[in-house]
Amino acid sequence: MLLLDSDGKERVRLEGYLPNADFLGARAVVLGRIAFVRKKYADAERWYGDVVTRFAQSHSAPGAMYWRAVAHYKTTNDHTVLGKVAEELRSAYPSSVWASKAIPWLLKQ
Repeated sequence: MLLLDSDGKERVRLEGYLPNADFLGARAVVLGRIAFVRKKYADAERWYGDVVTRFAQSHSAPGAMYWRAVAHYKTTNDHTVLGKVAEELRSAYPSSVWASKAIPWLLKQ
């Protein structure tokens, strides 16, 4: 399945079977990414938040948690959310690549 933005640009390609929660989570992450690159940060934060709350056990949840914090930061310029989400990622998804990517945010607290 190809997910395209409104300009027809490919944003993600999903190959093979995904369970429902993983598919819907991945789709919401793509919609969040499209909003983010268009600088609609509040919309992006909402899409990513939907993944975190509705599909917390999906493969997309750690990345959505990371990008939700970045979208929030871009909207508010409040950097404290980044350190908080780094701690949340370490707690909820300690072996995820997203917990590793957030490590620098722990150092800036």
